[in-house]
Amino acid sequence: MPPDRVGKIPGAPADPRPWWFCALLTPVLAWSLVRPHDYFTWFLEVVPVLIGVPLMLALWRRFPLSTLLLVLLWFHCVILIFGGHYTYARVPLGEWAKAWFGWSRNNYDKLGHFAQGFVPAILAREILLRTSPLGGGGIRSLDAPAADGLAPGAGSGKPSRWLPFLCGCVCLAFSAAYELFEWLTAVTSGSSADDFLGTQGDPWDTQTDMAMALVGAVCALTLLVRWHDRSLARLRPARRG
Repeated sequence: MPPDRVGKIPGAPADPRPWWFCALLTPVLAWSLVRPHDYFTWFLEVVPVLIGVPLMLALWRRFPLSTLLLVLLWFHCVILIFGGHYTYARVPLGEWAKAWFGWSRNNYDKLGHFAQGFVPAILAREILLRTSPLGGGGIRSLDAPAADGLAPGAGSGKPSRWLPFLCGCVCLAFSAAYELFEWLTAVTSGSSADDFLGTQGDPWDTQTDMAMALVGAVCALTLLVRWHDRSLARLRPARRG
C-alpha cells in the first residue's frame, strides 16, 4: 500500500505523517521562544504557523495532504519561525549573504516572500485539483470518494489550462492580503511594528515582496507539477474498478 494512504484502509495504522511533521517542527518552535529579539514580532511572524498547523491537523482525516505539500509546508514554517526569532532584518543567514554578495540590506525577507508564493502555489493547486472542476477528474479517476477529500464528478482527466493562472492569482492575492495586514499592524501599533515591517529603508519593499511571491509561485508551478502529481497519486484509493 502506498505510504500516503496509510490509515484509509480499515484496520491499518493511523497515518504517521502529520505527527512526524509536528515532531520535527516542535523543537524549532520551542527554540524560537527562547529569548527572541522581541516577543511581539515573534508572535506576528509565527502566527500563521500557530493557526495553520492546528487547522491542518483538525482537517487531516477529511483532507490529508500529499507528502510533497507537507514537506514544503514544514520548510515554510521553519522560514517563518527563524524570521520571528531574529526578525527578518537580522537573520544570520541573511547577514552572511549580505556580506558575501555585497548587498545593502538583509534579504532574508525576500526568501520568506519567495516561499510565500512557492508553497501556497502547491497548496492552492492541491485544493483546486481535488475539490473543483479545474482538476478535470484526473485525481478522481480511480473512484476516490468525496469523503476522502476528493470531489465527486466526471471530467476529462486533464487539469484545466486555467489552473496554473488561478493558482498564481491566489498567491498574489495572499501576498497582497499579507501586505495589508502588515500595514494595518503598523498603523495600529506604531513604531513597535517596525521590525515586523522590515522595510530596511527600501521604499519599494512592498512591491518587491509581492514580486518575489509571484516569482516563487511561477517557479513552483513550473518545476514541481509532475512531482506534485506523483505525490497526489499516492493519495488515491488502493483499489481499481
